Amino acid sequence: MFLTQTSEPPVSPTKKMACIISSCAALSTQSLLSADSLPTSSTRSIKPNSLSWGFSFPTIHISISINNNNPSSLNKTSFIQAAWTRRSRGELAKKPNKKSWKQRTDMYMRPFLLNVFFSRRFIQAKVMHRGTSKVVSVATTNAKDLRHSLPSLTDHNACRIVGKLIAERSKEADVYAMSYEPRKDERIEGKLGIVIDTIKENGIIFV
Repeated sequence: MFLTQTSEPPVSPTKKMACIISSCAALSTQSLLSADSLPTSSTRSIKPNSLSWGFSFPTIHISISINNNNPSSLNKTSFIQAAWTRRSRGELAKKPNKKSWKQRTDMYMRPFLLNVFFSRRFIQAKVMHRGTSKVVSVATTNAKDLRHSLPSLTDHNACRIVGKLIAERSKEADVYAMSYEPRKDERIEGKLGIVIDTIKENGIIFV
């Protein structure tokens, strides 16, 4: 009797690779399902019924705790108040040095200011520009041309001469309007009234 050997049909390489991959996947799932290799439920979550390789990676659970602070305990200075908000009387009392609207705009509405100084020996008057602090005109009875020509440097006649000189020198500098701010408890009378009236008589307007 002659025994005939039956030869198996050749297996393609792609089928061999598929068999190897399936066997490896079966081994990996068995190792994952073993009791020794199972991680705790707090660190990983594994689905044993799925054969996908993505489920073999660990899943990290992150818990974020937000502490809600009491808004009343926050610092009030951390909030920026808007510039248009109206200040209360308490805040106004705490900041008395803030200038009013008139103080901030007066130097532009009335730029030229008259200043008169009375001394025991002479009288001096000057016109100054508020914005630049520039002296526009000056007149004094202590000048060289008036010191020896006037009989008195502080009488009413000297006040009229100072007022006339201030008006003429101001008009030469193209200044035809000025203002005078009296000091505290100061009245526009006497020698000061004579100086201001003489300036008005010579074509200067007081605003």
